[in-house]
Amino acid sequence: MSKFSLNNKVALVTGGGSGIGKAISLTFAEQGAKVHILDFNIESAHETVSEIKALGNQAEAHQCDVSNQANVEAIIAKITETEKIDILINNAGIAHVGNIEAVAEADLDRLYNVNVKGVYNCIKAALPSMKKGGGVILNMASIASSVGIYDRFAYSMSKGAVLTMTYSIAKDYINEGIRCNCIAPGRVHTPFVDGFISKNYPGQEAEMFEKLSKTQPIGRMGSTQEIADLALFLCSDEAAFITGSNYAIDGGFVTLNGK
Repeated sequence: MSKFSLNNKVALVTGGGSGIGKAISLTFAEQGAKVHILDFNIESAHETVSEIKALGNQAEAHQCDVSNQANVEAIIAKITETEKIDILINNAGIAHVGNIEAVAEADLDRLYNVNVKGVYNCIKAALPSMKKGGGVILNMASIASSVGIYDRFAYSMSKGAVLTMTYSIAKDYINEGIRCNCIAPGRVHTPFVDGFISKNYPGQEAEMFEKLSKTQPIGRMGSTQEIADLALFLCSDEAAFITGSNYAIDGGFVTLNGK
């Protein structure tokens, strides 16, 4: 058997239709998992599922608003009628730029509902299935969970909550055979980054891409595949001794004093 195999595992990936979530979905399916993609954008979810199936692997798409507890519970209840959940990837999230003065109450509520409540909803719904034989929960945090990031008040608040939820779940469910960790990426090249640059710096795309890349001490942004590969390790049996940990994957940003 090859290392990092997910054969006969069932994985749920929120926000699996694009970016990091898509890379995780494709990677997990390639390693043998059946992947359920929960995404607000059902078209993107179906596109990822089509790519997975074209390679001969298994996947299903589900339209899901992770901030809506009833919606999350209904989808996971349907899945668990016939399958046990082995892996939950809480990847769905939204961003916001601005300090506290630039954050309206509606902005704060929106960030909380998706980035914090969304993680809570998915974990709570998946736990009954995982308690029947164990499982792995992997949350997507951020370097903003650990260090101050300029002009990211609401986003940092929400990702700090993801980090502490990770510690709490790991502690509370270790005797149930459930592991819980989180990944804290630095800047990763995703469609969101390209869209942000195009919207805010028209005509300066190449210059801004280079500038943002150099904020990571290693001199470039991470790739979605690099994040997916770390996720694969943490969700595989090879990582069975790891729980309650936060993994920075940031080109040295946190420890090498990136700015």
